[in-house]
Amino acid sequence: MPASGAPASGVPVSGVPASGGSARPGEPVTSVAARARQRIRSGFGLIGPRHPRHALPLESLPELGLPIGDDGVVIGVDAESRPAVLGVNRPTPYDMVFIGGLWTAQVIALRAAATGARVAVETGRAGAWAQLVQALGVGQSGMAVHDVGRVPPQGASAGSPVLVVRDCGMRPPRGRVASAPWQSVLTVLPYLSPVAPRLVRQARLVGVQRVSPDEAAQIGRHLGLPGADVESLPTLADGVTLWCADRDRQYVMTQATDAETGLLGTARRMD
Repeated sequence: MPASGAPASGVPVSGVPASGGSARPGEPVTSVAARARQRIRSGFGLIGPRHPRHALPLESLPELGLPIGDDGVVIGVDAESRPAVLGVNRPTPYDMVFIGGLWTAQVIALRAAATGARVAVETGRAGAWAQLVQALGVGQSGMAVHDVGRVPPQGASAGSPVLVVRDCGMRPPRGRVASAPWQSVLTVLPYLSPVAPRLVRQARLVGVQRVSPDEAAQIGRHLGLPGADVESLPTLADGVTLWCADRDRQYVMTQATDAETGLLGTARRMD
């Protein structure tokens, strides 16, 4: 029911009744503010409780800390022992190339599954992944192993993201299942191969572990690495990876938990 004295068609603007006609003789012409106050008193648009404002002095601003960080899989620690996070569950297609050992690739797959992603492994060495499949199970937040070229459509979605790990040797064929929204692809290369330049150009993230000096020089040209990074690649310790995205570079040490060590053993570059 409209407030007393207010026409049913609404609040007038600039003193003109909402009906568009003239005010009747003897009827006061009220302002918009007066009409609003009358509606408030009638129960429309109740005023809420009044609280003092929360103010922070400018000099205290540096003391304010907010727990904001990246979302994804913790793949290790950086040079300053801070967690290094890899976001594999993305709403856009995401291709990664990893030139390194199976141990690190399996740790990434294991941790991706722990975040709720389904992991589909395309490999010619199913036995090397059997222990992880047994530990994780098959299905939601699990792992399934497929022969090379036999990965079925995964039906990835925001509620069921997928990580496809392509462990297909030195010359992986073009995959039947490509990266897509909520479906990232990690291609594992044990060493630099003739197909590596093409894969590196297509990838948005490239990880490199210890390689020979000749391979380091080629990788440096493909990724535009400075001389210091090229020289460091042949000397990297087991479990250390140089991750490169555009012009960003970060060295990451992957450290296994006790459970991961029980499944996979200690960090190693050679399989």
